[in-house]
Amino acid sequence: MSHAFTISDLRQRPEFFDTVADRIWQAWWQPNGYPLDHISTRLCENMEATPIPFALVAHDGERFLGTSSVIASDLEERPQLSPWIAAVWVEEDARGHGIGAALVNRAAQDCFALGVSRAYLCARPRMTGFYEALGWTVVERKVGPHHLSVFIRDADSRR
Repeated sequence: MSHAFTISDLRQRPEFFDTVADRIWQAWWQPNGYPLDHISTRLCENMEATPIPFALVAHDGERFLGTSSVIASDLEERPQLSPWIAAVWVEEDARGHGIGAALVNRAAQDCFALGVSRAYLCARPRMTGFYEALGWTVVERKVGPHHLSVFIRDADSRR
C-alpha cells in the first residue's frame, strides 16, 4: 500500500459519502440495531455549509482510507461538552501508516482554526495510548455503558 494520502473535507469529496456512512454505521451503530439510513441522515448534516459538524476523509486518489468527524456532542452522559472529534475510522488494511493520527490531528486543528479553545474525544480504554501519544489528556474514565475514557486537547497545546 502507498503511504501517500490526502485528507479532504467530505463536502469537497461527496463521492465518499456512502462509504463514510457505511463505516460509521458498521463500527458503532449497526451493533445497536440502528439502520444505515439513521447514520446517512445524520451524516447529511456534515454536508451543510456550517462550521460544525463536518467530516474529513483520508484517501489515496479515489481509494477511501479513513474518516473522522467533528460534531457538537458525542457522549450522551456529557451533553455540556462541545465540540467532539468523533467517528475516527481507518480501513483495516490501511492501519499503521499514520492515517488515524493524521485524521485526528487535522480534525483538532480545524476545530482550533474555528476559534474553539478545547476539543473533546471519547474512546474505549484500549485506545488510551494512541490518543495520549497525539497530545490528548484523559480527564475521565469509565463513562457510560461502554466505560469510555473522555479526553481533552486544548488549542494552546497543539502538536
